[in-house]
Amino acid sequence: MSLVRLTEPYNLSELVMLQSLLEGSGIQYVIRHAHVGSLYPGVPALNSHVMVEEQDYPRAELLLRRLRVDMREVSGEA
Repeated sequence: MSLVRLTEPYNLSELVMLQSLLEGSGIQYVIRHAHVGSLYPGVPALNSHVMVEEQDYPRAELLLRRLRVDMREVSGEA
C-alpha cells in the first residue's frame, strides 16, 4: 500500500466532512496527527494530514475540490 498526502484540513469541520465523503466513496484513508493539532494549535508540523492510496488519489482530490467549493458557497466566500 503506497500512501500519498491528500491534504491538511483547514479545520476539524473540514476533516470530518472529508472523512464522510471518503468513506461514502469507498476510499480508504489514514489520518496522521488527527488530534495532536488541537492540543498544540499553531504548530505547523503537527497539523493533521489525510493520506490516501496512490491509485485513489485522483478521485479523492476531486472530492476534496468539490467539498471546498461547497464550503465556500455556504460561507459566502468568493
